[in-house]
Amino acid sequence: MPRPLLCLCLAACAAAAGAERPIVSRPGLRRPILVAKADAPPASPIVGKAELASSIINLVKAIVGAGVLSLPVGIAKFSGSRTAIVPACVIMLVVTTLCALLGATPRRVAVTGAGGQTGQHAFRKLLAKTGEFAPLGIVRSEESRAALLESGVPEEAVVVADVTDAAAIAAVMKGCDALIIGTSAKPAPIGTDEETGRPIFAFPNGQPEQVDWLGQKAQIDAAKACGPDTHVVICSSMGGTDPSNMLNALGRESLPDGSTKGGNILLWKRKAEKYLIDSGLPYTVVHPGGLLNEPGSKREIVIGVDDERDVGERSIPREDVAEVLVQALVIPAYRGRSFDIRSKLEGEGEVTTDFAALLEGLGDRNCDYSLGEIA
Repeated sequence: MPRPLLCLCLAACAAAAGAERPIVSRPGLRRPILVAKADAPPASPIVGKAELASSIINLVKAIVGAGVLSLPVGIAKFSGSRTAIVPACVIMLVVTTLCALLGATPRRVAVTGAGGQTGQHAFRKLLAKTGEFAPLGIVRSEESRAALLESGVPEEAVVVADVTDAAAIAAVMKGCDALIIGTSAKPAPIGTDEETGRPIFAFPNGQPEQVDWLGQKAQIDAAKACGPDTHVVICSSMGGTDPSNMLNALGRESLPDGSTKGGNILLWKRKAEKYLIDSGLPYTVVHPGGLLNEPGSKREIVIGVDDERDVGERSIPREDVAEVLVQALVIPAYRGRSFDIRSKLEGEGEVTTDFAALLEGLGDRNCDYSLGEIA
């Protein structure tokens, strides 16, 4: 039962406990005092039970008809027996519990990149929380959707939409309460540099400017259209404070005039993050280190800001990142926060299970967007 309803019932019961005692004044006293009624002659057991039942029925009728807050007044006006208080309170607890259960609906959470790796982990974690969330997985292709359906994901839980199509993403996100952005431009080797022998990378499914900036901007705008309290959680990347980070060189092409085009993935990600922070929406920006395809829930997670690395490794399992993304929707303190996460080696430290305590370890620090560059 939700705590506010329980507190309301208990407060009403406490107020009702004194409802029968009339208030009288005595000369010389500044405040009235409570005086119990004079002892009444004992009633027969049969009559007493009948009066008690009648009192309970009348009391419940009065409370249900006028609302929970009328409980003390209902007792004072309609009940001739103070023993009616306890069963009446029990009935009210049952009524309010049923109302809470019937009125509670799972939060609708859109998850983009649900056919990928980290995004899919987050999507499946939300699917497992059936009473709390009703996730909508958004994938880029029919092939990705078919793969999820074949794995047992309900048909109504997956849709196809291109995140770079603002109208399409806005249409599928209507009615959502929150959004996890799990999309990112994905580099792939296309050849080898003859001089260095190193692989050459490109972004065959969209450059970072289109996916990590314009695509994420479209998602943030769609979330804003869902309402001002739509919580947006971004899965980004560490390294944003260093413009020379090697990730920015992936897919970047030098032109004859000395300029460059393409690449700069961290700069475009940082632009999308700043756009979200300035949007006025509730937000959480998560910068994971190098992503590992290893089981989660086996390591201690290390939290920090601005690419600091005092302890732990530079990497973290995808499943652990997905868990943090989900916990950001569960724990209110994660709103309005931007931070980095990495992990210790398996077997070092204690496995992270308390995600509220994890964030508390950060204090009031957030990432500083004056550091580095923004595209």
